[in-house]
Amino acid sequence: MERLGFIHEKLDIKILILFILRRLPGIVAPIDLQDFTQQCDEGFGYFEYSDCLAELIESGLVNEEENGLSISKRGANAVDAVESSLPYSVRKRAEKIIAPEAERRRRLEMITAQHRMRESGCFVTLAMSDGKGEIIRLNILSSGEEQALRIEENFRDRAEDIYCKIIELLDKRD
Repeated sequence: MERLGFIHEKLDIKILILFILRRLPGIVAPIDLQDFTQQCDEGFGYFEYSDCLAELIESGLVNEEENGLSISKRGANAVDAVESSLPYSVRKRAEKIIAPEAERRRRLEMITAQHRMRESGCFVTLAMSDGKGEIIRLNILSSGEEQALRIEENFRDRAEDIYCKIIELLDKRD
């Protein structure tokens, strides 16, 4: 049975995979890449996708890392040159599908929350940047690792609100 969709050829599937990886910052879990790719067009199935991804990895256009997949510099250059060959509707659909994930990843790249144990206690380092440079960095002594993990999670979830409250408190005139 012939599948509906615009993409049927291996080359187009490869371009779509590279197109998606190019727009997602960082490393992408293989299952997420598969999900995003197959949501974009119904003209190909899992096996076609898997074959194309394996060939992209083998050719060095996609890097297989410990935590997932990323586009190589060669892959980025290649897709920049040929992405316009993808149907416009497929490109727009791909951008719409991955936009929330891309934004979430960009935000997470700008937030740092980590702790380390020292002789004098458990120190938590929290930092946030605006994409151009660091705008805040806090080093906090916590009562232990359990509290440090809660502080990290709360900062990751509400970094912008915490930053605004700190500025408000520091800028307050009595």
